[in-house]
Amino acid sequence: MFDKLDSVAARFEELGMRLMEPNVTSDPARYTELMKEYRRLEPIVEKYREYKSAKEAFDEAKEMLDEGGLDPEMRALAQEQYDENREVIESASQELKILLLPRDPNDDKNVIVEIRGGAGGEEAALFAGVLYRMYTMYAESRGWQCEVLGANETELGGFKEISFSISGEGAYSRLKYESGVHRVQRVPETETQGRIHTSTVTVAVLPEAEEVDFELDPRDLQIDVFRSSGAGGQHVNKTSSAIRVTHLPTGMVVECQDERSQYKNKDKALKVLRSRLLDQKVREQNDQIASERRSQVGTGDRSERIRTYNYPQGRVTDHRIGLTLYKLDAILDGALDELLDALMTHDQAQKLQAAQEE
Repeated sequence: MFDKLDSVAARFEELGMRLMEPNVTSDPARYTELMKEYRRLEPIVEKYREYKSAKEAFDEAKEMLDEGGLDPEMRALAQEQYDENREVIESASQELKILLLPRDPNDDKNVIVEIRGGAGGEEAALFAGVLYRMYTMYAESRGWQCEVLGANETELGGFKEISFSISGEGAYSRLKYESGVHRVQRVPETETQGRIHTSTVTVAVLPEAEEVDFELDPRDLQIDVFRSSGAGGQHVNKTSSAIRVTHLPTGMVVECQDERSQYKNKDKALKVLRSRLLDQKVREQNDQIASERRSQVGTGDRSERIRTYNYPQGRVTDHRIGLTLYKLDAILDGALDELLDALMTHDQAQKLQAAQEE
């Protein structure tokens, strides 16, 4: 482990020097690429420095205690230094093992989130709107940018489905745990007798694919243009600007009609299609890995019920890790960090255990 840490520290120093070179600072794309790597290595190097500092102090205290001949006051100070730094060494060693775990190659990517109402009809569509608001508020709290890519709105203001992009540092690394079936238990607005209904909404979180990640062959695409649908009135698009893209080899279909420009709708539709195809490719690769080698949290199986939002009790339960928080209102207002931190910690612990068993 320490040979690897020395290599990481050397690479970090090298990156620091290169980021000051004129040929790098004058090339925004290259500068951004190197800065991403620098920031990724920074927490590892900082923790390694903390470990080495504690190890040096620990060894010094141990040497003093082993030699003996100290007066009681000095011995007490040396013992305190010994104990404190031993604890730091143990905790830092564990954290370094986690930091050195293989990273998900998609962790630095932006994401495309697709939310679809499941069982429950209009109530499911309304809760899809609640989840959309939750994710956009969370994104806003982290300084990320959101853009709606397509939406199918219901008369009561819910969504049969909505897709949107979230752009920002670490977006996929945190939101990838949200893929799955979200269940809501509450009294619907349309319920006259006060009965609690259970509905479901499916969330898919896709790493946003660049053209270099998944190249689309134009011969595989059927692109149809049609007139946007809407509620009527002055906002109805009277030109055929909506786009439907069909990927012929897979039969996958993406529609986009949010923009008045045919070209913008086409760009958005291709962005979603490319990300769905990349996600499908990754899932096919993961399916080849033995089930016992995969993390339950990390699978993101969209047929799996992952979380329940219970309105009468004001609680949210994540079934994958057995975590219940009585903070429903705060979570629906975008306070997701406590949930996501717990999921990330669980995922890391499983990966660490798997690495130690190899």
